[in-house]
Amino acid sequence: MVKSRRVQVLLILVVLSFLLIHFLPCSKNAHMEEKPSPVHILILSSWRSGSSFTGQIFSQHPSVFYLMEPAWHVWVKMYQNSAKVLHMAVRDLVRSVFLCDMSVFDAYMSSQKKKSDLFQWETSRALCSPPACDSFSRSDIITAGNCKTICGKYPFSKVEEACKTYSHVAIKEVRFFDLKVLYPLLTDPSLNLKIIHLVRDPRAVFRSRENTVADLKRDTNIAVGSQKTQGEMGPYNTMQVICKSHVEIFKAGSQATPSFLKDRYLLVRYEDIVRDPLARAAQMYRFAELHFTPELQKWVHNITHGKGHGAQAFGIGSRDALRVSQAWRKTLPFQKIEKVQNVCKDAMDLLGYRLVQSEEEQKNMSLDLLFAQNSS
Repeated sequence: MVKSRRVQVLLILVVLSFLLIHFLPCSKNAHMEEKPSPVHILILSSWRSGSSFTGQIFSQHPSVFYLMEPAWHVWVKMYQNSAKVLHMAVRDLVRSVFLCDMSVFDAYMSSQKKKSDLFQWETSRALCSPPACDSFSRSDIITAGNCKTICGKYPFSKVEEACKTYSHVAIKEVRFFDLKVLYPLLTDPSLNLKIIHLVRDPRAVFRSRENTVADLKRDTNIAVGSQKTQGEMGPYNTMQVICKSHVEIFKAGSQATPSFLKDRYLLVRYEDIVRDPLARAAQMYRFAELHFTPELQKWVHNITHGKGHGAQAFGIGSRDALRVSQAWRKTLPFQKIEKVQNVCKDAMDLLGYRLVQSEEEQKNMSLDLLFAQNSS
């Protein structure tokens, strides 16, 4: 009887040992897997398309680490090259930033770099709150002006330190002209990449670019080629390149979608954002797996329903966003509108922008009719 009990005890111990060896590691792994992996968001756009404002919708979220156009450093350092040649260097930099490896900037910045040497660093709420700056809290809505005044004197190491504490990393870029360049990032198992493709009416982009020609000269030369930017047709050659890139990105993202792009590409029109800011911000947040807090809802409403006229070319302040977005209809001569429509017709047709047929129609067409082709 005693011997039988000893055998039973031994069997129980063997079974328990087996369970401990085989199931405890699994439980540990399961526990580790419960922590969600970071979400990576790339806002893909072109200059003067409302991308700085759209970037702020993400930057001001307390769960998001945001950088505005980090590839600016690549283009400044390697300005002799074309956009196509620089695509790979830009992609590699973006990947490193998504993984919070800021050593990638060593190739493009001084060894004595500070946080404030990073392009437009002050537009990142994450670089204006702990651990990157102790003067604000993470839940604060922080303006670039306040941040720049108070948070500049911190070491560059704070950028990487801060990045690693967020559940979402968002980057706004205007230096990609081909979605296929990003396929390696979309298939990279270390990334959870979602792409928001922001477009704007080419006529509005053209009008805005006219006010910022000098500021965009270097970028335009890299994107288009200095010879094609010269003369009367220079601005239209630039628009043709921009519009063609949007067509190719849209087609790659939505029409011939590879399996790895499923649910990871979202087209957003800037005009739709300013017509219904709360609904479009909510749409982008859902896509990015972010919660739209009441504080952010209030901020989005206020910044798009101000009295400002958008006079500062690169400023992000409160304005009457809908009115500003349509200023081209009153200020752009019809002759220029025709030329823009001619070089951007494919993009306008595909993205839902109605062509204006005459000067009279330009003045009298209602906003809804102007975008009647858009089913959204």
